[in-house]
Amino acid sequence: MSLGAGLSHPNILFVIVDDHRTDAIGALGHATVKTPVLDGLVRRGTTFTRATIQGSLMPAVCAPSRACLLTGNGVFRADAEPKLDPGPVFEVQLPVDACTLPERLRAAGYETFVTGKWHNDLPALLRSFEQGREIFHGGMCDHTAVPVRDLEEIRRGKPARVGDGFSSEIFCGAAEKFVRERARDRPFFAWVALTSPHDPRTPPAEFRARYDAAQIPLPKNFRPDHGFDNGELEVRDEQLAPRPLSPDVMREHLADYYGMISHHDACIGRVLAVLRETGQEENTLVVYVSDHGLALGSHGLLGKQNLYEPSVRVPLIIAGPSVPAARRCEALMHPLDLYATLCELAGVTAPAGLDSRSFVAAMADNAGGRESVGAVYMDFQRMISDGRWKLIVYRVGGGERVQLFDLVGDPDECQDLAAEPSQATRVVELRAQLQAWQVATGDRWFGEIGSVTA
Repeated sequence: MSLGAGLSHPNILFVIVDDHRTDAIGALGHATVKTPVLDGLVRRGTTFTRATIQGSLMPAVCAPSRACLLTGNGVFRADAEPKLDPGPVFEVQLPVDACTLPERLRAAGYETFVTGKWHNDLPALLRSFEQGREIFHGGMCDHTAVPVRDLEEIRRGKPARVGDGFSSEIFCGAAEKFVRERARDRPFFAWVALTSPHDPRTPPAEFRARYDAAQIPLPKNFRPDHGFDNGELEVRDEQLAPRPLSPDVMREHLADYYGMISHHDACIGRVLAVLRETGQEENTLVVYVSDHGLALGSHGLLGKQNLYEPSVRVPLIIAGPSVPAARRCEALMHPLDLYATLCELAGVTAPAGLDSRSFVAAMADNAGGRESVGAVYMDFQRMISDGRWKLIVYRVGGGERVQLFDLVGDPDECQDLAAEPSQATRVVELRAQLQAWQVATGDRWFGEIGSVTA
């Protein structure tokens, strides 16, 4: 199939970052972090305020989350062999019969390009993209010593080389070059995957200097410790600061984190500038999403290996042709819904049988969202939320613990209502919803909800 460049088939610049909390964007109400480029996308596009990942069966939440985005399927279908022990690589092998989003667009005539982090298997990478520069195959690395290869070097089995510069500059620079030099005889899909703001959080000095750690407020739900064993208090991410968590130490972590975000915000801005300079902005959809969030002191945790809102909710913005401007869409959704949404916006038919749903109509009227969203972590945490009420179930050490939060009255999840007699019926109802979600998604790792007495 051949597609000519034109408004009916927009270009798609898909930017995915690593560890960005949903609240850490200035235009969405954060008083400290400086994100002028993302603020501009919020103003000219639609922000999905309740985008919730489906979680992970492994500590490296990024790999399955990206697999869900790529395949348009849930966490148990996006992995060819879901398992609790992925081995030392921590990558997810996509099913060989899964048609990835770039693969579908490529078959429809799109020019496909990739740069940045690829945390899934190489065969899926090679079948999805025609072109690629400065690709990092892995989970995390030093931002000033990134091992990268171009797509052709990967095809030929060449060893990685150290990229020239800081990670976000390397990857966004490759995207700039692609956008500037492409032939423009057909629409493009560019997957630009940044490793920022993942640790090691070492922003360039200019961007770190924008934040005085002593003046940075802590999250409202900051705690020095978690308060109980959630099953994953010893994971690597939870060892990045001494225990109990010190307010002063956490402010330094937040200053580094915000510096990373401000830096990659500026790098993305340079890619958008090239779109404008080359006359391609009008016909380009820009997508910004994170693979997951991060605790960073919330609930006494540091990492993403939990099911609280700072970790499972992600920023998700779409801006460009046919997208309502300055819109906040509150419909419940998973980021994997981007697959069907982008196919509809691109005028391309999505493959049958996907878990992904199109949210094009929801961008206009908030209708058509999911009735609930669920998420998993390993084989000992499960979550379900209907948008207001949220239940988290823990299975640790042979027992079970339940938390219930009112996300409307208590968006920071500070007050656990599970033990309140007035909420007993609600807990039972949410347990039933969670069990139904398990059945629908094929979750066989947690057992029957309610089989252990709280």
